[in-house]
Amino acid sequence: MTYTYTPKGVCSQKITIDLDENHVIRACSFYGGCNGNTQGVSRLVTGRKAEDVIATLEGIKCGPRPTSCPDQLSRALKEAITE
Repeated sequence: MTYTYTPKGVCSQKITIDLDENHVIRACSFYGGCNGNTQGVSRLVTGRKAEDVIATLEGIKCGPRPTSCPDQLSRALKEAITE
């Protein structure tokens, strides 16, 4: 399943996630944001279970912002696995 999420409160404009039937992330792409960081996050989460990634990334903040691209990814994954 491919899921597209529109982040809020961060520089990234879109996150696309490809999940298999067991909630394992097959691919993850950020559009916009800090290119090196988002590429790094994408590579680190690929092959991991969505639930594990949510537990790891949820609540991370970016400077004074109450959220971050990794936190937005955790929110996207929560939505994706409940569909």
